[in-house]
Amino acid sequence: MITREQLENNQVLLYVIVLVIAAGFGLIVPDFAEQLNVTISVVIAILMYSMFSQIPFTSLKKSFANRRFIWALLTVNYIAVPIVVWLLSKLLPEYPPLLLGVYLVLLTPCIDYVIVFTALGRGNGKIILMSTPILFITQMILLPLYLWLFMGVDATEIVNPIPFLEAFFGLIVIPLGLAIALQIFAKKSLIGEKIIDTSAWLPVPFMALTLFVVVSSQIGKLSTYIDLIIKVIPIYIAFMIIMPIISRFIAKWFKLDIGSGRALIFSGSTRNSLVVLPLALALPDDLSTLVAVVIVTQTIVELAGELIYIRLVPNLLLRQKK
Repeated sequence: MITREQLENNQVLLYVIVLVIAAGFGLIVPDFAEQLNVTISVVIAILMYSMFSQIPFTSLKKSFANRRFIWALLTVNYIAVPIVVWLLSKLLPEYPPLLLGVYLVLLTPCIDYVIVFTALGRGNGKIILMSTPILFITQMILLPLYLWLFMGVDATEIVNPIPFLEAFFGLIVIPLGLAIALQIFAKKSLIGEKIIDTSAWLPVPFMALTLFVVVSSQIGKLSTYIDLIIKVIPIYIAFMIIMPIISRFIAKWFKLDIGSGRALIFSGSTRNSLVVLPLALALPDDLSTLVAVVIVTQTIVELAGELIYIRLVPNLLLRQKK
């Protein structure tokens, strides 16, 4: 019988297989696949709960224990990343919906599978896990600010706040509140503890299911935006090349140990695509498809890049001193 650790360690391969199957399914039976649109919100809500349930929100104070790492983490994700993203965006067409998709996905640091990739890359996965509450709270606060700084009036014209807030409340706030309530309950009850332990099995299969329903339902519309998608792929690749180098220098600047330095590199380079996806899907129909496809494209590029990272980071970029 497969263990949870084996499932998590092989999740990248699972996602690649699911993406291939989803693309084939969406192209072979496009009409049926498109109907999966109605399941996206439910699947993402369960995914969000499953991910949030594993984030130690009840141990938030412990997140601040290593202040040097926290300051390095905030510097990378909220100073270095926005500068890099803004500069890279200048290479894209001045088309607000395209830029919105790129900004949504690249400005938000990952809070889920970055933990696993950090561990696979021989980094300090625990320190990233303990930092996830801070990363989640800060990105939800700062994302609107960065969208306003980078897009100004364009952002307010594109984003209708009512469905945006409905999606944020239904797909993020409610799963988050449920996860925190269960964590508190788990500290006092064996049943609550068992629910949290069972929930730990959900992120990988529901991440795969989310990728399947999103890709299969959207792939048929990809041809409409293929000229724009081709333009964002080099931007995503450039981001994945630039950020590990910058993160390495910031790790040195903050004098982090090897494990923490590797964790910083993974955090600075891995983005939060599936958490911002509900926000993209809350946009008007004529925009949501493009923005969602731009975000999912980043996920596909990133998963390929992570396979390189887990070998490159410990063996070349930040090697253990002998």
